[in-house]
Amino acid sequence: MGRTFLIILLLLIASVLADAFVRPRRPRSLAGYWLHLWTMLAAAGLVQLLFGNALVAGLVALGVMILLVVVSNAKNAMLGEPLLFSDLQLLVAVFRHPQFYLSALRPWQLVALIAGAMALIGLLAWQFVFDITARLAGLGQLLLALLIIRGSVVAPPWNRLAMEPDAITDMARHGLIGSILLYWWRWWHTEDPPACTAEVMKPSTSLVVVVQCESFADPADLFGDPALALPGLAAARRKAWAQGRLLVSGFGAYTQRAEYGVLFGRDEDVLGFRRYDPYLTALGESSHALPARLARAGWRSLFVHPHDLGFYGRNQIMPAAGFSEMLGPEAFCLPGRGEHRYVSDAAIADMMMARARASDAPVLIHAVTIENHGPWPADSGASHGKRSSAYLHLVGKGDAMLTRLIDEISALKRPAILLFYGDHRPSIAGLVDPGGDRDTPYVLLRFGPDGAVLEGNGTPQDLTPAQLHHLLVDSITA
Repeated sequence: MGRTFLIILLLLIASVLADAFVRPRRPRSLAGYWLHLWTMLAAAGLVQLLFGNALVAGLVALGVMILLVVVSNAKNAMLGEPLLFSDLQLLVAVFRHPQFYLSALRPWQLVALIAGAMALIGLLAWQFVFDITARLAGLGQLLLALLIIRGSVVAPPWNRLAMEPDAITDMARHGLIGSILLYWWRWWHTEDPPACTAEVMKPSTSLVVVVQCESFADPADLFGDPALALPGLAAARRKAWAQGRLLVSGFGAYTQRAEYGVLFGRDEDVLGFRRYDPYLTALGESSHALPARLARAGWRSLFVHPHDLGFYGRNQIMPAAGFSEMLGPEAFCLPGRGEHRYVSDAAIADMMMARARASDAPVLIHAVTIENHGPWPADSGASHGKRSSAYLHLVGKGDAMLTRLIDEISALKRPAILLFYGDHRPSIAGLVDPGGDRDTPYVLLRFGPDGAVLEGNGTPQDLTPAQLHHLLVDSITA
């Protein structure tokens, strides 16, 4: 009994010291420490229930805490956000697509992660015992801790903490575990909005093409060099019905935030704690999506994304949101040896325009590109200046896609709309870091029945993704 108490005490002390390394580093609230300590006890109780060893339970719980600290700090350095409750659901995606996540870690962090995982597996195998008394003690500890956590979050002062989303401030105030737990609780108790029954009234066009271009941003803004401006984007801005800055909340990741805003039209201020990953709850909001509203007006909608459609649950969300057809990676030829590892923007443009030419009925074609997915190493040597040739090469592919779509949609000679925007800025260590501007460009072009581009007032507008959704709807019915 005395040995178990000592293990628990050392675990709690070590875990609090580990939390002190989470950025931002500030003294935590007593309420945050309370949630932290009982969560650690719950984790240790679960491991003891499974493996029957108090020492192993303490070491595993502490190891998981240290892992969360490392991941949170790495994410904060690369993306400008600490670890969030919504990130934990991506654990499966880490194993399915490790290249998306492991590139965020420094070499020593990756080595430490692999070594720690191997040591943990070895320890669990070595110390596994069949002690029923220890397992029952672990079960009791787990249930007691969960009961206290459940009672705490609905009682003062916890029921008044973190009432509005502010992840960085709350992380500093309540610690890593406390903020994750509080945010999850607030998210869990957020209700779905009332169903939307409205359709898009009296569309004046018969073709809408929407392209969310991976990490698309103007290099002139990113690297501070006007000579790097994208020619296709500049020309599109001059012709656009509407154009400006898209005020996305994510940096370097979180494609789904911009995608959700443009498709569903619900802004982050009404999403509350759902804002961090709105696709976790999008099935309950599907009636608000543009394809669903267009379907009620007799339109068909096509979703194109040449990557795993299970990512972010798109394989379930998009059909519920009104897309009658989805084209995933199986519809494309995979890149050959020596080519970029992702399906090209040109291949996506081929697919979209083939479908546009073949469709006489009103249709929405929404594509999410992936060719310009990082990492993008910074150029070395002072002679190269502040830039990344890898990024310039790939973002140029998206710019060429924009130019091509304008030309080919115009050649169709039918009323049409093209919306093209970037999902987030790239995270390029030492060149484009979190903390600065996060906006990406967008351009919306309207085409008349003769294929001519209908020019707008040319004044740039700053819009959130949800506001861009409403601008698109207004343009469809203009």
